[in-house]
Formats: sequence, structure tokens, C-alpha cells
Amino acid sequence: MSGHGHGPGHDDSHGDPRNKKIALLISVIALFLALSETLAKSSQTNAISYNVEASNLWAFFQAKTIRMTSVRTAAEAMELDALANGDAPIRAAMEKRIEGWKKTAERYDNEPETNEGRRQLAARAQAAEKSRDTAMAKYHHYEIASAAFQIAIVLASATIITGMMLLTWIAGGLTATGVIFTGIGFLAPHAVHLL
Repeated sequence: MSGHGHGPGHDDSHGDPRNKKIALLISVIALFLALSETLAKSSQTNAISYNVEASNLWAFFQAKTIRMTSVRTAAEAMELDALANGDAPIRAAMEKRIEGWKKTAERYDNEPETNEGRRQLAARAQAAEKSRDTAMAKYHHYEIASAAFQIAIVLASATIITGMMLLTWIAGGLTATGVIFTGIGFLAPHAVHLL
């Protein structure tokens, strides 16, 4: 009798070809999980970056609004003073200053050359918010995919212990669900609204 015999306490399940296939399935699901987690983290980081960018742009917009309002108020006050002043040279100097302030106020509102007028800042902030929302939509899809992959790994692992093949089929269905949600997150994050 050989020293490699099978005694009563010997477990021969490691040689079961079904278990090898399930182990391979678990490896593939783990690969999908790693991919979805990486994409989720990247999307979350992008969402945070776009949120900071939008906040900064709205703060700059507010600063421009305050400056524009201050200059317009000063111009309006000086217009009243110019009307009350009878001295022609002083009135001419005041009107020149008023015109300069009005041009400055208009530049604060619309400055396409630098892309830093209020109109341009608002458009840039709204674009950053849209990018943030897209990144968050991607993140939510990837997180759902990751959850599906994690549960699938647990169920496939349980198949090896229990021998219940139904668990493997459920794991396969969850894996397909995870792949679908990863695809939606990657290709069309706004197609399915989750949150």
C-alpha cells in the first residue's frame, strides 16, 4: 500500500474539477472587482477636484460681482455729484472718471479675452459642476458593481464549501450585473439614475 492512500479523514475536494472552475470564476470576479474599485476611486477623486474647481470659480464670480457693484455705485454717486457741480472743467474730469468706471464694471461682467469676466466664470463653474455630477454618477455605478462582485465572490466561495451549484449560478448573475453597472458607469453614467 502506498503512503499516499486515502484515509477516512482525507478531503479529496481539492481535486474536484468543479472546484477548480469555481476558483477560476472567483479569480475573474476578483479582477472585475479590482477594476470597478479602481474606476470608483478615480471617479470619486475627479468629483472632489471638480467640486473644488466649481467652488473656486463661484468665489471668484462673487468677488467680481462685489467689485462690479462697488464701481457702478461709485459711478452713479459721481454722476449725481457731476450734475450738481457747476464748474465745467471739474464736471468734465468727473465724467471722464465715470466713463472709466463704467468700462471697468463692464469688463468685470464680460471679459472674454481672459475668460475671467462674471459671464465666463459662471459658464466655467457650471461646466465644472456638470463634470462633477458626471463623475459622481460614474462613482455610484462603480460602487454598485463592486458590491455585486463582492457578493458574487462570497457566493462562489460558498459553493466550494457547500457544493450547492445554485450559489455559483447566482454568483454568475451578480457578476453579469456588476459588469453591466461598470459598463453603464463607463459609457453612459446618466442613463440610469441611482441617487
